Amino acid sequence: MKPLEGVLVLEFAQFMAGPSAGLKLADLGARVIKIERPNSGEAGRQIALKNLFLDGSSLVFHTVNRNKDSYAANLKDPEDLERVKKLIAQADVMTHNFRPGVMDKIGLDYNTVQEINPRLVYATVTGYGTIGPWAKKPGQDLLIQAMSGFANLTGNADDDPVPVGAAVSDLITGTHLAHGILASLVKRSKTNKGALVEVSLLESTLDLQFEVITTYLNDGNKPVKRAKKGAANPYLGAPYGIYKTKDNYIALAMGSLLKLGQVIQCNEIEAYSDTESWFRKRDEIMDILRAKFITENSNHWLNLLETEGIWCSDVLDYKTLVNHEAYKVLKMDQKLPLLSGEEVHTLRSPIRVNDQRIFASKPAPRVGQHTQDIIKEFNL
Repeated sequence: MKPLEGVLVLEFAQFMAGPSAGLKLADLGARVIKIERPNSGEAGRQIALKNLFLDGSSLVFHTVNRNKDSYAANLKDPEDLERVKKLIAQADVMTHNFRPGVMDKIGLDYNTVQEINPRLVYATVTGYGTIGPWAKKPGQDLLIQAMSGFANLTGNADDDPVPVGAAVSDLITGTHLAHGILASLVKRSKTNKGALVEVSLLESTLDLQFEVITTYLNDGNKPVKRAKKGAANPYLGAPYGIYKTKDNYIALAMGSLLKLGQVIQCNEIEAYSDTESWFRKRDEIMDILRAKFITENSNHWLNLLETEGIWCSDVLDYKTLVNHEAYKVLKMDQKLPLLSGEEVHTLRSPIRVNDQRIFASKPAPRVGQHTQDIIKEFNL
């Protein structure tokens, strides 16, 4: 039995942040029903990476909506809305990521829903919160990375702002939403009362940077300064970063620069015995290390460094990663058959419970695939 079996979640959310929270809950056993508009479904079905589609919906949609049911309803239709309200009365959790004010117009705002079901956990995602000068701006991952300062952490000193090549703002927000929902369910078990859970893309992305923003706030508000080359964290000194070798790259984490110099037989490093210089003179130290690491292949350096307990790693592309035994032993892959006869090859939940990996029991649904069954099951 999975931890959340018996928990009913109604997901009015679309795109990535809200649905990714639903994905986490569904993987852990919750019954997640997507409430979608008839025919076209939620907008995320049409948002594609590399224009990849399966069974009429984007591959992105399939990755974030496995283990869910789909109930099609026109929320502007009184009859459909009434049925949805009956479903809400029986649910444990409801999520949405509409812009502020949209659910008020529909009649599914928190206060109204609380009257329908006082035990319901009502969870929302916005871009920037519900008040303030940015409240009505579109909440989208790249825009949030740009506006939150996040894009100034990655890249080298002379680079333009560099966003991260994954939807980190969306996904960390979804994680925070799931955290808030689970905490509220625990509280409900003690009080028998629901709760309003609110997260925003901006606040979650700020929290993702709590380490570096705290450094900025306590360092006289000095501008973030990335390393000249191979930067990995603007507030960490040498040798922290990525270095080109004769055949590839290696990554070096924090550790004793002096020990590193001894192990790789780089006598020039001995001049930097003052640990404060490891940050203050980071660029010149990294230049010295770059000149050394380029002389041998990655395996030479990794074998040497790992033997001496120095934190380092290879820098892998996806092809090398997924064919490596260290990846295969994790059994992260899963393949889910679709009604079209196609197959989606994706990853499983990263969580294990009682030493059991959690794999999906079903793929993402078609629009309204379970509508009639849900009407009968919940007597709508």
